[in-house]
Amino acid sequence: MINEKMKNYGNNRSVIRDLFEFGNQRKAEIGAENVFDFSLGNPNVAAPADVNATIIDLLNTKDDIYLHGYTSAQGDANCREAIVNDLNKRFSTSFRKENLYMTCGAAASLKIILSALYTEGDEVVVFTPYFPEYRVFIETTGAKCVESACDPDTLQIDFDILSEAVNEKTKAVIVNSPNNPSGVVYTEENIAKLGKLLEERSAEYGHAIYLITDEPYRELVYDGITVPFVTKYYRDTVVCYSFSKSLALPGERIGYILVPDEVTDAKDVYAAVCGAGRALGYVCAPSLMQHVLERCTGQVSDLDEYKEKRDLIYNALTNMGFTCIHPDGAFYLFVKSPIADAKEFSNKAKEFNLLIVPADSFGTPGFVRIAYCVATDMIRRSLPAFEKLAECYAEELKK
Repeated sequence: MINEKMKNYGNNRSVIRDLFEFGNQRKAEIGAENVFDFSLGNPNVAAPADVNATIIDLLNTKDDIYLHGYTSAQGDANCREAIVNDLNKRFSTSFRKENLYMTCGAAASLKIILSALYTEGDEVVVFTPYFPEYRVFIETTGAKCVESACDPDTLQIDFDILSEAVNEKTKAVIVNSPNNPSGVVYTEENIAKLGKLLEERSAEYGHAIYLITDEPYRELVYDGITVPFVTKYYRDTVVCYSFSKSLALPGERIGYILVPDEVTDAKDVYAAVCGAGRALGYVCAPSLMQHVLERCTGQVSDLDEYKEKRDLIYNALTNMGFTCIHPDGAFYLFVKSPIADAKEFSNKAKEFNLLIVPADSFGTPGFVRIAYCVATDMIRRSLPAFEKLAECYAEELKK
């Protein structure tokens, strides 16, 4: 016998990955230049120049055993020191390297912290729309995933709905800002209000409710928008971070978990993080990337290039009549389907070789996600196909 739950996860890939594989198939059939693949959040923008230069320098100057060998399970000390120094400088915090645990990206960070915190009967609240893998990470720890719908017009937190979702079984709330799939940045007012609500409920229930912040897009914001650093608004905040987006290194799988000293039972939480990483088989985060971060943490890819892509596709689609949530961060455009069935709309888009993701699995039916972190030229070349798609729904778009 095998684990049926794992078999089902393997046989039923995420809709994002299904579209990505469909796109690869179509590219082989009709040529990559004729397929407009907006499925995967795979940054087209280059990593900062220092990243590649540092890799080359390390390869030329470091001993191979040192460069490619194991680090401490919690991460190389110099790497962690560089990261906390950068955080302290930017956010006026006082973190120590002992607060940091290096991981194989934010996905590993989330799975580890959820495993570290889980006890039987726990619930974890997520705001819709949310990255679909949250449900996988939560449910495979044994916890229950509880959805809390955001305001349908702004996609900011709806506190009336959240108040009903949080109860004495709630172990944690996950917040993702800038948000995947919407690009929405939660306001400082709402983050402070969220912290106040969780503080009151923690006192009422007699146990900490942890706020897990998933922050791979923290630096990717535009037009002077500021992302609140959540640890400053709620003491029981644990940060999950990835350099996949800020440094455009998604395939290198490098990130961290930050457990601040002020977190309830911080030493025990950190020990449980170390234990969960061990139990899940994460021996250590990639060594080469840790040495790169020692020199390059704090840098960011070209935000102007991302903003150019955002403005190009947002302005074009809204001019065609599509309703789009304005993204202040990340690199996704969240578009209202002109018909109720977003899957049908996504399938119609395939007829024009447009690959856009229906958002049902994000907890928000009736929308599609467009990942605009692609070549700017591809966005331009895709616009006639979007025009043809809009023509198919001309009457609906007028409503």
